[in-house]
Amino acid sequence: MKKLIAFIAVVGFFVFGMNNVTFAQNDDQSANTETTEVAVPATATTTTIEDADESTDESLHYVLKDKFIEGGAIWMAPILICLIMGLALVIERVFYLNLASVNSGKLLAKLEDALKTGGIAKAKQTCADTKGPLAGVFYQGLDRYEEGLDSVEKSVESYGGVQMGKLETNLSWISLFLALGPMLGFLGTVVGMVQAFDDIERAGDISPTIVAGGMKVALLTTVFGLITAIILQIFYNYIISKIDSIVNDMEDATINFMDILIKFNSSSK
Repeated sequence: MKKLIAFIAVVGFFVFGMNNVTFAQNDDQSANTETTEVAVPATATTTTIEDADESTDESLHYVLKDKFIEGGAIWMAPILICLIMGLALVIERVFYLNLASVNSGKLLAKLEDALKTGGIAKAKQTCADTKGPLAGVFYQGLDRYEEGLDSVEKSVESYGGVQMGKLETNLSWISLFLALGPMLGFLGTVVGMVQAFDDIERAGDISPTIVAGGMKVALLTTVFGLITAIILQIFYNYIISKIDSIVNDMEDATINFMDILIKFNSSSK
């Protein structure tokens, strides 16, 4: 299920990104066609076209698409892939962590009632009917109850470590794409600046047009790389804080769980 969600997210973001690039290219082509065909018959018509262009330029969505195309597909495509893959993994982690979150107080209350009314068997059934890693940790502990409380505690600790490791799955890949975005942007900037100096050398003169155009294209890769890093960094910090919250809740609930078992063990003797 997690792989399916991640795959759907990747395909969706990839299709959305490619459609945006296609639409932006079509818009540029249509705009260029209109500019070449219209012969400016009157001042009013010219004013209308300029107002339309200004309103279009004010839209952040169109500006980003235009700048993305100006940056070139060679460097912009890898940055876009980093953003898409990073967001796909972020979505998968957010879904998983939300499903892993459980009201530990309510679960402990149910387990305590189940132990009083039906013993270990009913408590294990309660854990089996509850989703989330915390219920799985409690189930493993209850499954070792016949071996003694020391065995229960060791089982809870070991299985709890396994569940904590599952919570951190794919975090290394998210951090990889987070770092690759600006790195690719800086690399594109350096390569673009080298190309700009090559153009100056071939022209034999420092033309403002050559310098400004080459530098602008070079710096665009850094801009989009930093945008990718900022977006992924925000989600990465959210996921880290969510994991810390779940882990702290699991540790606190585990202590209360052992207290409940100690009371049940002493009352059953």
